[in-house]
Amino acid sequence: MLRVTRSASRHLLQLPAHAPCSVVIYRDPPVPGNTCRLPQPAAGQYRTGVRTVSGGPASPGGWYGGLADSAPVHLCEQVLVSVHELSACPWWLSVAVATLSVRTLITLPLAAYQLIIISKVEALQAEISELAKRLRYEVSVRASQRGWTEKQSRFQFKKNLRRLISELYIRDNCHPVKASLLVLVQLPLWISFSLALRNLSLDPSAVQDQLAAGGALWFTDLTVPDPTWILPICLGLTNLMVVEVFSLQRVTTSRFQRVILNATRVFSVVMIPIAASVPSSMALYWFTSSLVGFSHNLLLRSPRIHKVLGVRTGASQTPYRDLLSAFMTKYCK
Repeated sequence: MLRVTRSASRHLLQLPAHAPCSVVIYRDPPVPGNTCRLPQPAAGQYRTGVRTVSGGPASPGGWYGGLADSAPVHLCEQVLVSVHELSACPWWLSVAVATLSVRTLITLPLAAYQLIIISKVEALQAEISELAKRLRYEVSVRASQRGWTEKQSRFQFKKNLRRLISELYIRDNCHPVKASLLVLVQLPLWISFSLALRNLSLDPSAVQDQLAAGGALWFTDLTVPDPTWILPICLGLTNLMVVEVFSLQRVTTSRFQRVILNATRVFSVVMIPIAASVPSSMALYWFTSSLVGFSHNLLLRSPRIHKVLGVRTGASQTPYRDLLSAFMTKYCK
């Protein structure tokens, strides 16, 4: 039976032959009269590791409170504070610098890896199409020999085609699931940094006082929502721009892709009132993250970058000119 190789010459159809441990930790009850007091941070120190549970806005209960008090969120708080201390920049610039650094060092390499995987999958489509034609012929011959019904023939075709496609993915090391690695890393990272800024903005501490005076222009206080809605509107417009640029990449789209595209457009608009109800530090982070993501998207279109990554997609040598032309054709008629 055929295994997928560079030159497949044997039969494609493959038919079936007939024939943890648990650990329990016990703690001694506290001795009556003995209490444990946590040391209070000294003046000028940042309290980012341990949070007091008081029921106020800085310590909500339930799953959201647990998520806001999780280790990844505290790690992001420390990253933000460290960037601010090392750069000696005002807090609004520190948030922008931290966002640019994290997205460039973590998500940009993952986006490049996603591009490589997608290009390999697209390059296999011609070979998959040829294998499907040969397999369909073999199934029809075997169906006439064994008296299969149309349903049985269709089942054998789909089963063997899935096997052949899986072998192709293994051969070229490009299973499409690997392309989802970017989302699996970027989404938790985005949530963690958002909650970290929310904690720093709402928890009474020296950081909160600095954030209150660390804004710029119209958003001078980063601990309160933007009263002018400028940041939320800029965020929504940037997200819509990213969605539209992505839609211009594809000449033809399926019905499912159109549904996802429209849902993303709606989500981009819904994010505007959400960003207007959170501290300006969060809205600033979301806007900066979207802007950096858009610039990375444009960067990965460069033919030089494709050459460095070894991507062979037959893309245009003038992607930015083509993108501008497509945008003008679609929206400026």
